[in-house]
Amino acid sequence: MPFLRSAFIALSRNRPMRRFVERSSIGTRLSSRFVAGMEIEDALRVAEAVNKQGMSVSLDSLGESVTSEIEAYRAAEVYHRLLDAIAARKLNANVSVKLTQMGLEQSPVLAERIAKNLAEHANSVGTFVRIDMEDSSLTQVTLDIVRRIHAFPNLRGAIGIVIQCYLYRSQSDIEQLLAEGIRVRLCKGAYKEPPEVAFPRKADVDANYVRLSGMLLNSSIYHGLATHDEAMIAAAKSFARQHGIDASRFEFQMLFGVRRDLQRDLVREGFHVRVYVPFGREWYPYFMRRLAERPANVFFIAKQLLRK
Repeated sequence: MPFLRSAFIALSRNRPMRRFVERSSIGTRLSSRFVAGMEIEDALRVAEAVNKQGMSVSLDSLGESVTSEIEAYRAAEVYHRLLDAIAARKLNANVSVKLTQMGLEQSPVLAERIAKNLAEHANSVGTFVRIDMEDSSLTQVTLDIVRRIHAFPNLRGAIGIVIQCYLYRSQSDIEQLLAEGIRVRLCKGAYKEPPEVAFPRKADVDANYVRLSGMLLNSSIYHGLATHDEAMIAAAKSFARQHGIDASRFEFQMLFGVRRDLQRDLVREGFHVRVYVPFGREWYPYFMRRLAERPANVFFIAKQLLRK
């Protein structure tokens, strides 16, 4: 459904619509399928429940593209509170961070300073920071920041990155990241990108996902394969089996509220599963991108609302 995908991506950038929906009661009901709640405590409660089901968690305080240094530090403080809570509650969890939420568009130096502080904090409490990838205009600067932080001897292994397989450049990026020992979360990608930089056909994106997941699985580094696509999961299982790669050497990653049945099945089969748990009041862009990725979610949510 290319038309629906484009429509939802366009809506994700519509600020008047965002302001209206985020403040409405029906908007809160709509978001509850994919967003753990509005507050830190909501996310921690969900993280504890997910841990009890035998799965780990990545906590994401929703928000992006802050407009001032004060906003960037305020967003970072939420993550510092999350890291302290992860340690205090002994959660099997890490955090996922967008650099535009840390001030990247105002000052890459500011964003790097904040991300380094978060990696130091995460390292001190025995967990990990994943830097999310945003649209392709920010790919290089995001990679550069993660590589510089990871190069500090005390932060090796404390920070990782997301690579989107729909970009043509992703194979060379992964080759460089593997050479430097940086952990990767591989996903397909959720932004609208021009054909000059990204594969326009789903079949090509899928083929690249399989190719890149094989590269990650064959490395000695612990990576995450983020997908709900059963064909991609089957391909990864097959590759691991054929190459004698133990299930403990990687993890599958899935979004909160999406394919819970598949999450449970993978745990029963002995695979590591991490659930990406977003929370916060600025949920609208994230929610719209989830609908763009899988328009069938629209019909599912409509059914849930009609039942109430």
